[in-house]
Amino acid sequence: MVGDGRGTEGRTGYVERMAALRFFFGTMGSGKSTQALQIHHNLLSRGLGCALVTQLDRQSGKVSSRLGVSAEAIIVDPSVDLFRLITQEHLSGPGLEAVICDEAQFYAPHQIDQLARVVDEFDIEVYAFGLLTTFQGVLFEGSKRLLEVADVRSELQVEARCWCGDRATHNARLVNGVQVYDGEITVVGDTGGAATGDIGGSASGHTGGAASVTYDLRCRKHWLEGKQRHQQDALFVELRPARVERKIISNGTNPTTAMPATSGTEDVRPRGLAVVADPTIEADPTIEADPTIGVDPAVGSNRS
Repeated sequence: MVGDGRGTEGRTGYVERMAALRFFFGTMGSGKSTQALQIHHNLLSRGLGCALVTQLDRQSGKVSSRLGVSAEAIIVDPSVDLFRLITQEHLSGPGLEAVICDEAQFYAPHQIDQLARVVDEFDIEVYAFGLLTTFQGVLFEGSKRLLEVADVRSELQVEARCWCGDRATHNARLVNGVQVYDGEITVVGDTGGAATGDIGGSASGHTGGAASVTYDLRCRKHWLEGKQRHQQDALFVELRPARVERKIISNGTNPTTAMPATSGTEDVRPRGLAVVADPTIEADPTIEADPTIGVDPAVGSNRS
């Protein structure tokens, strides 16, 4: 079988494809954009055609790294047909060796399929870089599709750290400094820790107006700890009993206990529990009864 330019002919007679759709994922601060820019630089320095594509990056019109490097990029949104776009780029010039896609978690699932088609039909390498999960701890739609169809899936080994020092595995969204678990998936905000650049964004629904939205890294323990505390607080609010005002009726009896009211004191015995005297125990005649302690009318006198 004659090779078609997509690879070398194997011993079994079929053409081994060389290009692949490669998905590199990691948390914030794991070097995704830095590696994307490095591959882009290496290819261009050898005179090879390369398209750099991104969505919702920190800098409009560029792929940027927190290390301070950046490069001009093609900005796309979910409505863009990536196969058509890359085909035009490929056929209008000397051709493309690779397409590098940053912030791939924001791509629509059908756009991931279009990238796979670029690999299959043009033998162009596609490198996709992105986060794996949202601040809610579930897969981004774009990342989910990449895990399903990519030829190569690789977690970046640059370990970002939680505030406790353990390896970070989750991204946390903070609104006015408080970790939250609901809201729009694509709200863009500042990244916490050492990064303080202003990216903007608001969190409507969390506050009355524009809120300070930041992102930080958490290990699984502390990401879950914040989630559990959030759930416990919500449960407490839901189950907290309504406040009941104490009312003293005209005859001086507390209606909640049917006992004489005393100034500055409140009966704290559990409701519905009767105090029953043990007939086998004789009262000590040297001990006078406390006149401030009433008798439960439902039980009657404790003395025979």
